[in-house]
Amino acid sequence: MRKRVIVIGSGLGGLSVGVMLARNGYDVTVVEQEAVIGGCLQCFYRNGARFETGLHYVGSADPGQQLYRVLQWLEVLDGITLDRLDTDGYNVISMGGNRFSIPNGREAFIERMGEYFPSEKDCAARYYDTVTEIAGSSQFYDFDTSRVFRPDGPGTMAMNTVMDSLVRDPLMRDVLCGDQPLYAARRNITPFLTHALIFNFYNSSAFRIAGGGGTLASALRGTLERYGGRVISRFRVSRIICGGGLCRGVEADDGRRLDGDFVISSVHPVRTLEMLDARLLRPAYRRRIASLPNTVSCFAVYLRFRDGACPYLNANYFGYTGNSPWGSEDYDSKSWPGSYMYMHHCDVPGMTHARTGVVLAYMWMRDVEQWSDTVTGHRPQQYLDFKHRAAARLMAVVERDFPGLGAAVQDYWTSTPLTYRDYTGTVDGSMYGIEKNVTAGAAGRVSHRTRIPNLFLCGQSINSHGTLGVLVGSMICAAELLGMENIFKQIRSQQ
Repeated sequence: MRKRVIVIGSGLGGLSVGVMLARNGYDVTVVEQEAVIGGCLQCFYRNGARFETGLHYVGSADPGQQLYRVLQWLEVLDGITLDRLDTDGYNVISMGGNRFSIPNGREAFIERMGEYFPSEKDCAARYYDTVTEIAGSSQFYDFDTSRVFRPDGPGTMAMNTVMDSLVRDPLMRDVLCGDQPLYAARRNITPFLTHALIFNFYNSSAFRIAGGGGTLASALRGTLERYGGRVISRFRVSRIICGGGLCRGVEADDGRRLDGDFVISSVHPVRTLEMLDARLLRPAYRRRIASLPNTVSCFAVYLRFRDGACPYLNANYFGYTGNSPWGSEDYDSKSWPGSYMYMHHCDVPGMTHARTGVVLAYMWMRDVEQWSDTVTGHRPQQYLDFKHRAAARLMAVVERDFPGLGAAVQDYWTSTPLTYRDYTGTVDGSMYGIEKNVTAGAAGRVSHRTRIPNLFLCGQSINSHGTLGVLVGSMICAAELLGMENIFKQIRSQQ
């Protein structure tokens, strides 16, 4: 009889670990509290227009590169269509009244930085090679267990500290840190490793998924079902059933029960602990997990453009109102928003004009906490007024960089940290879950293992932020049952 695995949550982490185990003979059931699967992969629709929830673009997806090889192993490449971002500038950083485009590839990157900063070309090469060395030291870089990450190397130091040592020009340092909304970086807190992995991931190649991240969720579900797995939606887990020191299954809030030999939770660790009997884990462990800081949340404006009114932006735009990318999460009522990220959604490859797009700006739960006891669709007029004022203020900042953008907008919708909290289950609507913190050491990390032998954790709070970080975390989790060398052998054996 096949061993039964129950996976809580159908985001990228839950679906991918489910596929990894199902294709290796496990009987996998993924349960999802919402009607639509995918977590931050899912898309939503307003008046016929499609919007992305979280997966705005991916990297390292050319044949032979990291993400491509993992997606190939997950058997989803035939179910998604990738549309390449502008290789001459997949990211654009706007700061201090100037724009800096970041091209793909080492030589193009070094030449571009040399054009912007003529005296810093050697620094650009040193920076690029350091990033490549750190990313390449991971065994997940080419799926080789012999690779060893240096625990005393620059990857374990604060991101800004390493930048100061690599690059002389302060503006160039800030430009290279300009993609930090992708991982909510904070000065003296965020490890350089986080920055290095994400820069290497996207600079190798960068794509949007045509039709949205929901197509990836559907493709993962298709693979899961081909191997005999299943996804059950509208199954909100209220309790992880345990007995004899082991997990025995899960129970939904409506009383339905599923039995299993293993349980894997891809939801936020705090939410997972809420499902467990308090006697099964030490109080000190619970207190530590509850005390770990989470990354900032965001305010989003979802834009629907008039037909043919807005040329398609085949890049991601990071705008800063000041001269530095640092500290825009430490805003007050006068300084918000200090930064924003602006992207268009890709419906089909080769678009010339955008149908929809999104603008994201940091926002903490404290700004909307007075409405925290309300639910989506039933919040008071004061909350709606707050969103309207915030949208107007954010769009006024964006229009400084994109004059006339407002005239191209037909409709817009908004979301706040409350929205994100309700749909993703993260604490305070955190964008990326538990913060990666160089000052916290081992106490700041959450292991995929728990003291309950058959309960495991995955998702972005466990390993690293972003698409690749979540998938790597899923592999680490799946390796508890499959063995890492077995996983790597399967990936390496692909043509």
